[in-house]
Formats: sequence, structure tokens, C-alpha cells
Amino acid sequence: MKVHLAGLAVALLAALAPAVVEGQLYNTAKQKLMDGKQIIGGTISSPDPAIYCAMANAGFDYLWIEMQHSPLTYQEVALMIRACPGAAAIPFIRVPDATEGDIQKATDIGALGIIVPMVSSVEKVENAVRFASYPPRGVRSQGGGQYGALWGSTYRKTANDNIMIIAMIESPAGVEIAAEIAAVPGVDVVFAASSDLRSFSGYSQGEPEYEALITAIHDETLKAGRKLGGPVAWRNREGFSFFQAPPATSLIRQGAKALLTTTGSGVAPIEGSSRQ
Repeated sequence: MKVHLAGLAVALLAALAPAVVEGQLYNTAKQKLMDGKQIIGGTISSPDPAIYCAMANAGFDYLWIEMQHSPLTYQEVALMIRACPGAAAIPFIRVPDATEGDIQKATDIGALGIIVPMVSSVEKVENAVRFASYPPRGVRSQGGGQYGALWGSTYRKTANDNIMIIAMIESPAGVEIAAEIAAVPGVDVVFAASSDLRSFSGYSQGEPEYEALITAIHDETLKAGRKLGGPVAWRNREGFSFFQAPPATSLIRQGAKALLTTTGSGVAPIEGSSRQ
């Protein structure tokens, strides 16, 4: 019965998958960046498909699925992504590391963004590009997965154009080679990890030493023609266009506080009318 239901789910996804042609961008987050706009991603670390789908339909451009600092498994994330095909937010995964196995699994289950943590060597981000890309650009094997059901029957011809690589610089060692990281072919975004840069450097935001690190990432990234990422609190910083919003738990807490301090309209919503 489980096998039968799984087959029905894949068939349903395939029916809902977009009809795409080679070279077409269905990664709407990437297209928006290419158009010179800012994009924001909500952070997910819960395996609950209902929470995932609520975030995916809340207005975010992409979802930052957190697999480095959470116990999420690839099976759980596959089910989450499969729960709401056609959601506006594109699935991105911060993988535990830039290993072939992690990146292969992330792309096979449908992620169109690979967020690579702790980049302090050029080799690490080069490997991420290779493992996420089909030949001739990379060494990704064909395998299987739900990617075709999510993104169409021509996925293997279009994946290299749609999958994004986001390189996170989290330490002064990474800042020292920011120019080399940004210059790696296939890197789309260089992300300045605000909290970890503070942790590893010992300096706080606003201090000259800290701001010098951010400026170095900023200048080298934009000079290389890449997009620059950071926390959503930095939306007004010049040059930044790729942002990570707080996790779902934080947004739930903020939403609850807002609800409890806001005067109601006097009209009760109809149960089941809100989009999940």
C-alpha cells in the first residue's frame, strides 16, 4: 500500500510539474535576482509539512531549509517539498557540508539552491559546483529522485541553468580569499554570515574591524559580478540582494505577539479559507 501511494504521489507531482524547455528559468528566485531585485528566504528547521507549506506560501521567494544545524533528514525534507508542489517559494537547502552525497541528495529531492556553509577554501566551493552540476560542467550522476516530477521532464537539460550555489563566508579565513571564492564559475551568491563572522573574529557589528570584513566581502563579490547575501536586517545595506529571514519559530512568536496586541476587525475569518 505504501509503495502504491508513493507511486500515486509521484504521478500527481508529474502532472503538476511545469512544462519547460531547455534554457528556461523556472527558478523564480534566480530570475528575480538576475532582474536586479532583492529576494528573501524564510528559514525552516521543522520536519512538519504543514509548517513548510505555510512558509512556502507566505510570500517568501525561497525557503532556506536548514540541514546543517538541525536533525532534519533528506527523507523528511523530500516529503516537505513534495507536500506543496507549485508553492511560490523555491526550495533551497543548506547542506551539512559540500560532499558529493549531501549535494546529490539535496538536488535529487528537488532543491534548486545549494547553500554551502563554512567556505574557507576555494576547493570547497568548486566541489559544490561540480557535485550540483550535470556534465559537462560537473560530475553529478543521473540517479533518480523527485526532481523531474517537481520541475518537469526536461529537468536534466535545464538543471544546470536553474540550480544556484550560495557560498557562505563565516570566518576571517574565508574573507581573506573572498575574491577567489566569488571568482569560481558557477557561484551565484556570496553570503556574509553575520553571526559567525562575529563569533570567529571577536568583533561586533558596527565595530570598524567587523565592518572591514563585511566591506571586503561586499567589494570582492560585486567586483566579480556575483550577488551578495546577508541577514534580512541588512536589506538597506548597499549592494545586498539575497537575504535570510528568521526561522519559522521566530515568525510564529512574532505573529502571535502582533495578534495579541492588535485590535481585531470584528469579522471572524472563515475556517479553512486561508491558504496552507
